[in-house]
Amino acid sequence: MKNITMSDRFLSCRTLILWSVVLLLLCGCSSNNAIYETMFQNTVQKAGKQVFPSLVYIKVVQENLDSGRQSSASSSGSGVIISADGEIVTNYHVIDKAVSIRCLLNDGRAFDAELIGSDKDTDLALLKLKLPENTPDLPYAEFTDRKITEGEFVMAMGAPWGLSRSISIGIISCADRYLPGRSEYSLWYQSDAAISPGNSGGPMIDTDGKIVGINTLGMFSAGALAFTIPADTVQVVLPRLRTYGKVNWAWFGLRFQPLKDFERNIYLPYKQGVLIAGTESGSPARKAGFEVNDLLLAINGEAVTAETAEDLSGLYRKLGLMKFGQQVVFTVLRENKTLEISCNAAEKGKVEGEEVACEKLGFTAKAINRFDNPNLYFYRAKGVFVFGVKPRSPAHRAGVMKNDIIVALNNRNITSLEELLASYMQAEQSAERNRRSVIKVMRNGTVIQLPLYWME
Repeated sequence: MKNITMSDRFLSCRTLILWSVVLLLLCGCSSNNAIYETMFQNTVQKAGKQVFPSLVYIKVVQENLDSGRQSSASSSGSGVIISADGEIVTNYHVIDKAVSIRCLLNDGRAFDAELIGSDKDTDLALLKLKLPENTPDLPYAEFTDRKITEGEFVMAMGAPWGLSRSISIGIISCADRYLPGRSEYSLWYQSDAAISPGNSGGPMIDTDGKIVGINTLGMFSAGALAFTIPADTVQVVLPRLRTYGKVNWAWFGLRFQPLKDFERNIYLPYKQGVLIAGTESGSPARKAGFEVNDLLLAINGEAVTAETAEDLSGLYRKLGLMKFGQQVVFTVLRENKTLEISCNAAEKGKVEGEEVACEKLGFTAKAINRFDNPNLYFYRAKGVFVFGVKPRSPAHRAGVMKNDIIVALNNRNITSLEELLASYMQAEQSAERNRRSVIKVMRNGTVIQLPLYWME
């Protein structure tokens, strides 16, 4: 049986009191309604007022190459100040591809901000306000140091729909939500507090006015479900963003399956461990000799277990925070024999490739990345692909398509963005003499040549 601490009793009592207030209000006990309503409002208002001064409305100008040309667009989101000198936490997707970032503070002051670091895997980013010298300390919010539980009242703060500030209230519906495709390194808090577009990056706070997480995802069609990155995940990521500008996730290339997999109706007869469901091509794990259906029992002598899918995030995070080049010893069970396999982690590297625009031909290109473009990586480990095609452009008329791998331009082999740019510039210089260029692309494994006619 789990030991109940004084802190647990306090949290349970606090939640019970707040729920009692709501129930009494709903029951229409008129003699006490005013008292209980005042108590509840005071609790919410006190926490809100404590954090509102640190709330930030973020306006960004982003570079956009989706259309096959280089263009810019503006978008907005939210953030929260976490230090007196102007550090701000927000979402990666709020500032992704930003060429300028402006922040509006709660008191009406506006400042530009610089990007300190970001991580697409956890959808977190750290900014720093560009403050004039001798600026007084800014109000900031603090993270909670406790685990949030189901049923607790929380408040989501931010700037929905471009409005400068807002607060909504709800309860934690699930404190350990696993979201397939989004939970590699962290589980999520699920709540019914309203999170609308623009709330992304804003804080979710408890009734003590402490940050319990960063609001990230809302699902309106699913009954207004809201998902928040927990504070403990944020506090793991922030120090690494300050030091490296990125998290520097270690990569082994191992894919796991829990012992009890409800979705696949697979239940393994083990009390400890996690099943190795596969290894990625060219990964350290595959080179070290891991095999599908190995049962991982321990890492560096420390026992590991993933009974359900909710346990996988902690295991991936544990491996992701390993040091590069440091030997890690894995204990596995294979065909009833216990083996030790040594493996060194590699740097996961950029999750998303860089981008360039070939404006006069009407397409943009990105570098192939094994994590972001696994289907293209299968055909070519190093290279570039078409990211966007501009309508009615030379590339569009020639039949160039999004996700084509660029093999060559004017008989010059292309394996990097630098080579593509050099070939493009050379073709542009000769376009006055020869209006025709030839691009060679690979599509679904087949190489084809397409003529490009430069516009007059």
